[in-house]
Amino acid sequence: MAAIGISTGATMNGGQKLAMKYFTVAIALFGAQVLFGMLAGLQYLYPDFLFGILDFSVNRMLHINAMVVWLLFGFIGSVYWMLEDESGIPVVGLGLGNLIFWIFTLAVVVVVLVYLLVQIGPGEQSSIWLINEGREYIEAPRWADIGIVVCVLAFFYNVAGTFAKGKFTNIGGVLVMDLIALAGLYLAGMYYTPNISMDQHWWWWVIHLWVEATWEVLVGCLMAYGLIKTMGVRRKIVETWLYIEVALMFGSGILGLGHHYFWIGTPEYWFTIGGFFSALEPVPLVAMVVHAVFDAGHHKMKSSNNPALAWIIAQAFGNFFGAGVWGFMHTLPQINLYTHGTQWTASHGHLAFFGAYATMVIAFLYMAIQKWRGDVYMSGNLVGAWKWKWAIFLLHAGMIMMVMALLISGYEQSQIERAIGGSTWMAYFEAQGHRWFVQGMFWRQIGGWVFTAGFVLLAWDLMTIGKRETRRAVAVVEESAATA
Repeated sequence: MAAIGISTGATMNGGQKLAMKYFTVAIALFGAQVLFGMLAGLQYLYPDFLFGILDFSVNRMLHINAMVVWLLFGFIGSVYWMLEDESGIPVVGLGLGNLIFWIFTLAVVVVVLVYLLVQIGPGEQSSIWLINEGREYIEAPRWADIGIVVCVLAFFYNVAGTFAKGKFTNIGGVLVMDLIALAGLYLAGMYYTPNISMDQHWWWWVIHLWVEATWEVLVGCLMAYGLIKTMGVRRKIVETWLYIEVALMFGSGILGLGHHYFWIGTPEYWFTIGGFFSALEPVPLVAMVVHAVFDAGHHKMKSSNNPALAWIIAQAFGNFFGAGVWGFMHTLPQINLYTHGTQWTASHGHLAFFGAYATMVIAFLYMAIQKWRGDVYMSGNLVGAWKWKWAIFLLHAGMIMMVMALLISGYEQSQIERAIGGSTWMAYFEAQGHRWFVQGMFWRQIGGWVFTAGFVLLAWDLMTIGKRETRRAVAVVEESAATA
């Protein structure tokens, strides 16, 4: 029997041990995202800061790419964590999964070093393949693009093969179908064309459909599993909600892609399609909020893992407000004409990615730590509970400060640069220098410091939570249909 509070991993299966490796890299990359974000924020306020040492464009690129990659590591780790438990058998091809982890991690390290060491240079075929592809958000060189697809395909083999051989649950079925899209849609970002409108058309397939379709569905699967494990929610309930969310997400999310087609040279019918279906996108997010809060209330907040449950509920609200409300605020073409490309967009991006995705990965980190420490007690009156409570508070307080500050700066840009100045270069620089914009960016930086403090506290808590506990985890049994 594993000792309570001691980190041995004796209670974990093979997939969960692999998941811990992914979680370790994920939290390190999360820290890198915070670091580069803070440096970029300082460069907004003090343009000479690190001039000639770390270019702002590289800083920003590392900030965004670190976010995408740490979330991807977190998602992969979360799936490996639940895979054997959900399927009832050991992971098929676990050795390949471990090999792919080390290849993926090494590739990330190499790409980051190249970004830092080769910050400027000519754009040639060799640089596209070896240094930087030059496409915003997916700047990784072509060799890394191919590597990502290979890694996801190997990951898909592990998941699909395991569910095919073992118990094929509804959560597993949705997950397997979603992973096909996760690998396939990334290929659209590797399509080259000299036509900028066509290039942007396919580029948005990665940026939008990866995030607003495949990632959302993946998060839905993780939430369903998380609610079952933390509160014992009846599987039939969460799987029903999952199917509803999937139907609504694909129904609105795919054609909702049209709100990115407004200004890139595509036909005018995208104004109607994009505006209408984008307006429907918050609907499935409401369903997530309803089922998370209903389940929590129905179970009187009783759970086997309070920190994980708190982050799951935070995900439901963060997803709704960040992706839903903040996205809808500027998704209609009549509004987007003035807000597109301003800090208004950055405000939405910050809240959406943190609220929809980071929260769910953090929930799984707490679920993993609990089992890693021998199924330690993590419910009410947990020893040292103040750390996780202050961490979730500071992270959300810092994020809300950044989001509102960016929104104010974006509102100023939309008025002075777009509505009054007519989107000229002179209007752009006038808006960038306006005191409201500068004040907004200053308060964004303050919010960043608060968020950084929350991250440090989160990392400390993940390393120490449960160490002084001697109680075993509260047993939560999935409700049977008869007691529903």
